[in-house]
Amino acid sequence: MRILIIGATGTIGSAVGKMLEQEHEVIRASRNSALAIDLEDTDSIARALTSLPAVDAVVSCAASVPMARFLDGTDEDFTGSLRAKLFGQLSLVRHAARRLTDGGSITLTAGAHPIHGAAAGSLANAGLEEFVRAAAAEMPRRIRLNAVSPGWVRETQVRFGVADPDGVGADDVAQEYREAVEGSVNGMTLVPRHR
Repeated sequence: MRILIIGATGTIGSAVGKMLEQEHEVIRASRNSALAIDLEDTDSIARALTSLPAVDAVVSCAASVPMARFLDGTDEDFTGSLRAKLFGQLSLVRHAARRLTDGGSITLTAGAHPIHGAAAGSLANAGLEEFVRAAAAEMPRRIRLNAVSPGWVRETQVRFGVADPDGVGADDVAQEYREAVEGSVNGMTLVPRHR
Protein backbone atom coordinates (compact mmCIF):
# COMPACT_ATOMS: atom_id res chain seq x y z
CA MET A 1 0.00 0.00 0.00
CA ARG A 2 0.98 3.62 -0.46
CA ILE A 3 0.30 5.41 2.86
CA LEU A 4 0.40 9.14 3.60
CA ILE A 5 1.29 9.98 7.21
CA ILE A 6 0.59 13.53 8.35
CA GLY A 7 2.51 14.63 11.43
CA ALA A 8 5.21 12.13 10.51
CA THR A 9 7.97 13.95 12.41
CA GLY A 10 6.27 13.81 15.83
CA THR A 11 6.70 11.13 18.47
CA ILE A 12 3.70 9.08 17.39
CA GLY A 13 4.00 9.83 13.67
CA SER A 14 7.64 8.72 13.63
CA ALA A 15 6.76 5.41 15.32
CA VAL A 16 3.84 4.83 12.96
CA GLY A 17 5.99 5.56 9.91
CA LYS A 18 8.77 3.26 11.10
CA MET A 19 6.31 0.43 11.65
CA LEU A 20 4.34 0.82 8.41
CA GLU A 21 7.36 1.30 6.14
CA GLN A 22 8.42 -2.29 6.86
CA GLU A 23 5.69 -3.51 4.50
CA HIS A 24 4.35 -0.44 2.71
CA GLU A 25 5.43 2.66 0.82
CA VAL A 26 5.20 5.55 3.29
CA ILE A 27 4.92 9.20 2.28
CA ARG A 28 5.69 11.56 5.16
CA ALA A 29 4.18 15.02 5.59
CA SER A 30 4.21 17.68 8.30
CA ARG A 31 3.88 21.44 8.57
CA ASN A 32 7.55 21.99 7.73
CA SER A 33 8.41 19.08 5.45
CA ALA A 34 8.87 19.11 1.68
CA LEU A 35 5.30 17.82 1.46
CA ALA A 36 3.75 20.46 3.72
CA ILE A 37 0.36 19.78 5.27
CA ASP A 38 -1.01 21.96 8.05
CA LEU A 39 -4.38 20.73 9.29
CA GLU A 40 -5.36 24.32 10.08
CA ASP A 41 -4.86 25.24 6.41
CA THR A 42 -7.46 23.52 4.23
CA ASP A 43 -5.67 24.68 1.08
CA SER A 44 -2.48 22.88 2.13
CA ILE A 45 -4.45 19.65 2.51
CA ALA A 46 -6.01 19.98 -0.94
CA ARG A 47 -2.69 20.96 -2.60
CA ALA A 48 -0.79 18.05 -1.08
CA LEU A 49 -3.40 15.41 -1.88
CA THR A 50 -3.76 16.66 -5.44
CA SER A 51 0.02 16.59 -5.97
CA LEU A 52 0.37 12.95 -4.96
CA PRO A 53 -0.27 9.81 -6.96
CA ALA A 54 -3.23 7.86 -5.62
CA VAL A 55 -2.80 6.70 -2.04
CA ASP A 56 -4.38 3.72 -0.32
CA ALA A 57 -4.39 5.11 3.22
CA VAL A 58 -4.08 8.42 5.05
CA VAL A 59 -3.02 8.54 8.69
CA SER A 60 -3.26 11.76 10.69
CA CYS A 61 -0.89 11.94 13.67
CA ALA A 62 -0.76 15.76 13.66
CA ALA A 63 -3.38 16.63 16.19
CA SER A 64 -2.16 18.78 19.05
CA VAL A 65 -4.34 21.04 21.17
CA PRO A 66 -3.66 23.70 23.80
CA MET A 67 -3.79 22.61 27.42
CA ALA A 68 -6.48 24.65 29.15
CA ARG A 69 -8.44 24.03 32.33
CA PHE A 70 -12.10 24.71 31.81
CA LEU A 71 -12.47 27.74 34.11
CA ASP A 72 -9.07 29.21 33.21
CA GLY A 73 -9.27 28.68 29.46
CA THR A 74 -10.22 31.42 27.05
CA ASP A 75 -12.75 31.18 24.25
CA GLU A 76 -9.76 31.07 21.88
CA ASP A 77 -8.35 28.03 23.71
CA PHE A 78 -11.55 26.16 22.99
CA THR A 79 -12.18 27.40 19.46
CA GLY A 80 -8.48 26.87 18.68
CA SER A 81 -8.75 23.28 19.89
CA LEU A 82 -11.76 22.66 17.69
CA ARG A 83 -10.12 24.36 14.71
CA ALA A 84 -6.78 22.57 15.00
CA LYS A 85 -7.84 19.08 15.97
CA LEU A 86 -11.48 18.56 15.06
CA PHE A 87 -12.14 20.72 11.99
CA GLY A 88 -8.65 20.17 10.57
CA GLN A 89 -9.09 16.40 10.58
CA LEU A 90 -12.67 16.69 9.35
CA SER A 91 -11.36 18.66 6.36
CA LEU A 92 -8.70 16.04 5.81
CA VAL A 93 -11.37 13.31 5.65
CA ARG A 94 -13.41 15.27 3.10
CA HIS A 95 -10.40 15.79 0.82
CA ALA A 96 -8.91 12.32 1.30
CA ALA A 97 -12.21 10.55 0.59
CA ARG A 98 -12.12 12.02 -2.92
CA ARG A 99 -8.52 10.94 -3.59
CA LEU A 100 -8.09 7.53 -1.96
CA THR A 101 -8.20 4.31 -3.91
CA ASP A 102 -11.33 2.17 -3.59
CA GLY A 103 -11.35 0.31 -0.28
CA GLY A 104 -8.83 2.74 1.22
CA SER A 105 -8.45 3.76 4.83
CA ILE A 106 -8.38 7.02 6.80
CA THR A 107 -7.16 7.03 10.40
CA LEU A 108 -7.47 10.08 12.63
CA THR A 109 -6.03 10.89 16.05
CA ALA A 110 -8.40 11.55 18.93
CA GLY A 111 -7.18 11.49 22.53
CA ALA A 112 -7.35 9.81 25.87
CA HIS A 113 -10.26 10.05 28.22
CA PRO A 114 -10.46 13.45 29.93
CA ILE A 115 -7.51 14.43 32.10
CA HIS A 116 -7.20 17.33 34.50
CA GLY A 117 -6.27 20.53 32.67
CA ALA A 118 -7.26 19.34 29.22
CA ALA A 119 -10.91 20.34 28.85
CA ALA A 120 -10.30 22.00 25.47
CA GLY A 121 -8.72 18.86 24.08
CA SER A 122 -11.43 16.66 25.54
CA LEU A 123 -14.06 18.66 23.69
CA ALA A 124 -12.30 18.08 20.36
CA ASN A 125 -11.57 14.41 21.11
CA ALA A 126 -15.19 13.59 21.96
CA GLY A 127 -16.34 15.32 18.79
CA LEU A 128 -13.84 13.35 16.70
CA GLU A 129 -14.91 10.01 18.11
CA GLU A 130 -18.58 10.70 17.37
CA PHE A 131 -17.72 12.09 13.93
CA VAL A 132 -15.81 8.91 13.06
CA ARG A 133 -18.68 6.71 14.21
CA ALA A 134 -21.24 8.64 12.13
CA ALA A 135 -19.17 9.51 9.04
CA ALA A 136 -17.85 5.96 8.57
CA ALA A 137 -21.31 4.93 7.39
CA GLU A 138 -21.27 7.66 4.73
CA MET A 139 -17.83 7.02 3.25
CA PRO A 140 -17.85 6.24 -0.48
CA ARG A 141 -16.24 3.32 -2.31
CA ARG A 142 -15.72 1.09 0.75
CA ILE A 143 -13.31 3.57 2.34
CA ARG A 144 -12.92 2.86 6.05
CA LEU A 145 -12.68 5.62 8.67
CA ASN A 146 -11.30 5.09 12.18
CA ALA A 147 -9.54 6.94 14.97
CA VAL A 148 -6.85 6.06 17.47
CA SER A 149 -7.05 7.53 20.98
CA PRO A 150 -3.46 7.40 22.24
CA GLY A 151 -3.37 9.71 25.22
CA TRP A 152 0.03 10.93 26.36
CA VAL A 153 2.63 8.44 25.22
CA ARG A 154 5.36 7.50 27.66
CA GLU A 155 8.03 9.36 25.65
CA THR A 156 6.07 12.63 25.91
CA GLN A 157 5.46 12.10 29.61
CA VAL A 158 9.20 11.68 30.19
CA ARG A 159 9.95 14.84 28.21
CA PHE A 160 7.57 16.83 30.45
CA GLY A 161 8.75 15.16 33.66
CA VAL A 162 5.40 13.53 34.47
CA ALA A 163 6.21 9.95 33.56
CA ASP A 164 3.58 7.38 34.43
CA PRO A 165 5.03 3.89 34.91
CA ASP A 166 1.89 2.54 33.24
CA GLY A 167 2.18 4.92 30.27
CA VAL A 168 1.93 3.34 26.85
CA GLY A 169 4.97 3.73 24.59
CA ALA A 170 4.89 5.08 21.03
CA ASP A 171 5.66 1.64 19.55
CA ASP A 172 2.59 0.14 21.26
CA VAL A 173 0.48 3.08 20.07
CA ALA A 174 1.76 2.54 16.51
CA GLN A 175 0.32 -1.00 16.61
CA GLU A 176 -3.21 0.46 16.80
CA TYR A 177 -2.61 2.71 13.78
CA ARG A 178 -1.35 -0.35 11.94
CA GLU A 179 -4.51 -2.25 12.88
CA ALA A 180 -6.66 0.63 11.62
CA VAL A 181 -4.79 0.74 8.29
CA GLU A 182 -4.31 -2.97 7.62
CA GLY A 183 -7.34 -4.44 9.40
CA SER A 184 -11.04 -4.40 8.66
CA VAL A 185 -12.40 -2.20 11.47
CA ASN A 186 -14.60 0.72 10.48
CA GLY A 187 -16.16 3.53 12.49
CA MET A 188 -14.13 2.60 15.56
CA THR A 189 -11.86 4.41 18.02
CA LEU A 190 -8.94 2.17 18.95
CA VAL A 191 -7.35 2.64 22.37
CA PRO A 192 -3.71 1.55 22.71
CA ARG A 193 -2.63 -0.79 25.50
CA HIS A 194 0.67 -2.30 26.60
CA ARG A 195 1.59 -5.27 24.42
